[in-house]
Amino acid sequence: MHPMAGKGTPATALLAKQKVAHKLHAYDHDPKHESYGLEAAEVLGLEPDRVFKTLVADVDGKLTVGVVPVTGQLDLKALAAAVGGKRAKMADAAAAQRATGYVLGGISPLGQRSRLPVVIDETAEKFETIYCSAGRRGLEVELAPADLVRLTSATVAPIRA
Repeated sequence: MHPMAGKGTPATALLAKQKVAHKLHAYDHDPKHESYGLEAAEVLGLEPDRVFKTLVADVDGKLTVGVVPVTGQLDLKALAAAVGGKRAKMADAAAAQRATGYVLGGISPLGQRSRLPVVIDETAEKFETIYCSAGRRGLEVELAPADLVRLTSATVAPIRA
């Protein structure tokens, strides 16, 4: 068992409370790695298209979460359209960390401090399970896309660039 696996996060607490089937995958995060998501895919030997990153954007002044495959980028126009907004830009890092309660590179779409609108890229639905951050660098959670959508009250839309 990985030494960090025992320490819970708000995301893992939510999954346990809701009794959602999931698996945690811990790894030693290398601070020198350029991409948290791609690092997780490499270290854990996962298909990169099944590993999703959680990004916080500002849509018309309101923080909104986009969940996209680590192999792509977040299409800000598509994200804005998905929530009925006009303009989107990446959120300020400090604001994202404050609103979610997580550090950059460890932001989970689950168990965030504030209930932000969440949009998950439609490619998630192609897989039986997907991976996203469990709320800490070096900890991924594997779960069914439908469970992630339900727990985050997410909209599913084509937001991958």
